[in-house]
Amino acid sequence: MKTKYLFISSILMLPFLTNAQCAMCKAVVESGDADMAESLNTGIVYLMMFPYILVAIAGYFIYKKYKQTK
Repeated sequence: MKTKYLFISSILMLPFLTNAQCAMCKAVVESGDADMAESLNTGIVYLMMFPYILVAIAGYFIYKKYKQTK
């Protein structure tokens, strides 16, 4: 029962943690030049790429396993 409340409270706190990080990034970009902003955007896209690749690979193997059982 305690783990259920802990899980729910951690999920509810997640948006507050992510908004704090975005505000920090925004402050850094606003204080810098355009090259730094472009570098930051490139880094964000680079970091976002890997979860999508991993999900695609996992989906492919699940699909392949699903087709094999039929």
